[in-house]
Amino acid sequence: MLRLHATPTPDTDALLARAMFPDPARIQTGLQPYRTDPGWQLHTWEVAGQVVCAAGLTTQGTHATVRHIVTHPDHARQGHARALLHALMDTLDLRTLTADTDGDAAGFYRRSGFSVQEIPSPWDRRYRCTLSRPA
Repeated sequence: MLRLHATPTPDTDALLARAMFPDPARIQTGLQPYRTDPGWQLHTWEVAGQVVCAAGLTTQGTHATVRHIVTHPDHARQGHARALLHALMDTLDLRTLTADTDGDAAGFYRRSGFSVQEIPSPWDRRYRCTLSRPA
């Protein structure tokens, strides 16, 4: 079940923290916009009443950017993250959904129907992943 703009909880914080740099101060900084900035939205995917996947987005009109996406390890590789992203495209009536990511996650986005293009980065290989609704 998709839950739109879910309220952050300790459980969703712990889940989202898995998608962030593993430094407690940076995790707290990364979680803060979900509590204070109405432009940062948290969406969850639930199975049997348990949050198994969460995605953080920023939206601008019919475009959204994935800021964080993570699946609970007990539910990994079952299609929950892909289902969540596609449900958000439909439910939020998005034309495009993008994510900038590293090489480790680029394959996930490609398998989920996103186009993947390498983008310039001074640090490591980065990729822009884009899911577009057909015109």
